[in-house]
Amino acid sequence: MRENIHPAYPNAKVHCACGATWETRSTHGDLHLDICSNCHPFFTGKQKLLDTQGRIDRFRKKYANNPAPVEKPKKAPTPKKAASDKPAKEKKPKKEGASKPEKSDKEPAAKA
Repeated sequence: MRENIHPAYPNAKVHCACGATWETRSTHGDLHLDICSNCHPFFTGKQKLLDTQGRIDRFRKKYANNPAPVEKPKKAPTPKKAASDKPAKEKKPKKEGASKPEKSDKEPAAKA
């Protein structure tokens, strides 16, 4: 095996937005996280929203007092015309010799 091909793997500090810090090892150096296992709802069982740009407030404000969608009144069904109003089309008998021509064994010549 070749020597000295692996990157350095020094100690690194991990910092979360909730304030939790711990030490691990990484090839990238110090890490800054938005959410960790100390503040993630899956691990804590509590809902904690990290809304740094006001997106949730804008959503709630926009849809807070939306009225229910209004149902349009249904139109009365229009009576259909009877089939006897139109004259019936006559079917033409098929010709016996009018089938598709059979393919020949030869392939068409290639175009130049």
